[in-house]
Amino acid sequence: MLRSRVAVSGSTGLIGAALVRSLRSDGHEVVRLVRRRAASGDEVEWDPKRQYVDVAGLAGCDAVVHLAGAGVGDHRWTQAYKREIRDSRVLGTAAVAEALAALDTPPKVLLSGSAIGFYGDTGDRAVDESAPPGDGFLPSVCVEWEEATAPAEEAGIRTVHARTGLVVSKEGGAWGRLFPLFRAGLGGRLGDGRQYWSFIALHDHVAALRHILDTETLSGAVNLAGPSPVTNAQVTAAMGRVLRRPTLFTAPAPALKIALGEFSEDVLGSQRVLPARLLESGFAFAFPGIEDAVRAALR
Repeated sequence: MLRSRVAVSGSTGLIGAALVRSLRSDGHEVVRLVRRRAASGDEVEWDPKRQYVDVAGLAGCDAVVHLAGAGVGDHRWTQAYKREIRDSRVLGTAAVAEALAALDTPPKVLLSGSAIGFYGDTGDRAVDESAPPGDGFLPSVCVEWEEATAPAEEAGIRTVHARTGLVVSKEGGAWGRLFPLFRAGLGGRLGDGRQYWSFIALHDHVAALRHILDTETLSGAVNLAGPSPVTNAQVTAAMGRVLRRPTLFTAPAPALKIALGEFSEDVLGSQRVLPARLLESGFAFAFPGIEDAVRAALR
């Protein structure tokens, strides 16, 4: 990508912060969407709940990467928090898409976040971007989330839905919670351990986002997950080997259901998701295996 002006929402999150660092290190101008009054020239005010975006602040952007949304695993899934999960994605995405459509010269691409939660529980069955949505809360959220980009698509903006898997990083996300447990020798499999986890190293995730920005033939859904999904038991074994710690503890399914409530269905669910479109477009993973990804997270 030639030197560009890129707007990023969710820029303080795990993926957004890493993407901003990567873009700026290569000389790109980055403007960040912030939920307060803009305090500098590299900030744009927005409020997803009010569906407000300072449209003028997005003028001149070549690309917009929209990653904002309430954390799925941050709180117990009460009805109120489920509404927040949905609204933070659907209302926020609609606000960004409508703002871009209103620009006299819109950006070339909107790269909007989504998740492999779109597919629901796939069991042992491998799925790619051609698979339909699954059943349940998260698949329904993902469907609405992706549909909310419609104003941008109708304005002729190349729109990509980045369906993200489990990002391997010690800095945050689900894996950020696993590392301290495994370092302390308290790690172990969840439930029976047979559920598939579709993971991706943080380095590869950022590289994939940038590949999508640069690849004009990519639009629609793109799975951001590594090429070799593994079971939770295999993740547990790999974490133990890399960290040189025992993995004797287990979290039985009934205990997880008591502790996590409805969210436990997703922790115990199986998602064997393949990145078909990334691979077809020529993307090469630097850390395709689970041990590679865990070691990369520790560097």
